[in-house]
Amino acid sequence: MEMTLKANEEQVRKSKSAKLILLFAMVSMTMMFAGLTSAFVVSKSRADWLKNFELPSAFYWSTAVIIACSVTFHLAKKAIQKDNRSAVTGLLLGTLALGVLFVVLQFKGFGQIVAEGYYFTGEGSSITTTFLYVVTVTHLLHLAGGLISLLIIIYNHFKQKYNSTQTLGIELGAMYWHFLDLLWVYLFLFLYFFK
Repeated sequence: MEMTLKANEEQVRKSKSAKLILLFAMVSMTMMFAGLTSAFVVSKSRADWLKNFELPSAFYWSTAVIIACSVTFHLAKKAIQKDNRSAVTGLLLGTLALGVLFVVLQFKGFGQIVAEGYYFTGEGSSITTTFLYVVTVTHLLHLAGGLISLLIIIYNHFKQKYNSTQTLGIELGAMYWHFLDLLWVYLFLFLYFFK
């Protein structure tokens, strides 16, 4: 009984520490994007800023897709808490597929911007599209970390490391994906309204 109590206390302490570290990382990332968006606002006053630039339609679709990622990850977390392993498998794989689709749509959006005659670097570039590129690619780099962690979570799930009493990995993954979701929605709305 005392051994079980100590093991539970250790598990709670480990869970709190991991969540605190992830929270600290998310706050740091938020500050970085706050700096990027502040620079975007300041640069808007430049004479060469594009006033009639429209976001590509693929960015609208990618926004819906990343919101769906958060939903599927949340449902996976709920399913593991009920030991519904088959539902967790489908939901985690669905989240992975949606995450990859988000990346594909982002690159499709870049292609749409270039097709409109706007470039990110070089002679045909503008400060507007360069900022857009920097902000979205920086988000994609953070999303790459999310995809890698999701692959690890899926691997651990197939190794049966998660159950209703051991959910930490899925909880941390869900926290990070919710953060990525909120971050992209913020960036999308920011780019939409402050173009």
